[in-house]
Amino acid sequence: MKKPSAVRLWPLDGLRGLAMVNMVVYHGMYDWVYVFGQKSSWYDIFSPGCHVWQQYICWSFLLLAGYSFNLSRRPVKNGLLVAGCALVLTAVTVVFLPAEAIWFGVLHLVGCAILLCCAVRPLLEKVPPLPGLLESAAVFCLTNQLPSGYLGLEGWHLCPLPASLYRANLFWLGLPDLTRFSSADYFPLLPWLFLFLCGYFVGRMQLPLPKGRAPAVLRPLCFAGRHSLLVYMLHQPVLYGGLWILFNL
Repeated sequence: MKKPSAVRLWPLDGLRGLAMVNMVVYHGMYDWVYVFGQKSSWYDIFSPGCHVWQQYICWSFLLLAGYSFNLSRRPVKNGLLVAGCALVLTAVTVVFLPAEAIWFGVLHLVGCAILLCCAVRPLLEKVPPLPGLLESAAVFCLTNQLPSGYLGLEGWHLCPLPASLYRANLFWLGLPDLTRFSSADYFPLLPWLFLFLCGYFVGRMQLPLPKGRAPAVLRPLCFAGRHSLLVYMLHQPVLYGGLWILFNL
């Protein structure tokens, strides 16, 4: 059997590892400021800089997940594993951190996106990569603010949507009733499924990425990238536990 390092595309592992490192630092600062009430002169989740940082983390994570879907030998198993971890995350946060409960976060999205793509893969494979990428990007931009009641991207609000669309509280789809729904981590299918599809169609283009063993300086990042699901599941308990010990003992 070949060693994993001989067949993996190490740039994908490195980029995924970089996103994970940024996520750990971002969430560590979130816990420091918003969970344990410590002051910070620069960290404010409502500031433009932190918003761009947060968006970089989630965009890169979803694009890489979509790209990697093309490389998976067992996508259904992977989708079920990610979805199962998402359900565990919901149960743990509801029981132990109800104020920070996660009802449909990035793991819920990735698990659903993988399984949905598995179900419609024969249809997706009929779509040429470049048109598929452009169409997915257009729909993502158009529905980016759908959970907030608008069509448009970021601060660009094309038009408001009828309040009646949100009364059923279809939060998983991207139509939450914000008067009674909140989630500490929220990535509904609309718009984020289409960012995942952007990564999928880029992966279909078969970019000439190097394989084999990563340069020595990048191996720690690649290691984190290869074990991104484990890092994601463990980073918040480790961060929270470490900060709790710091402030209570």
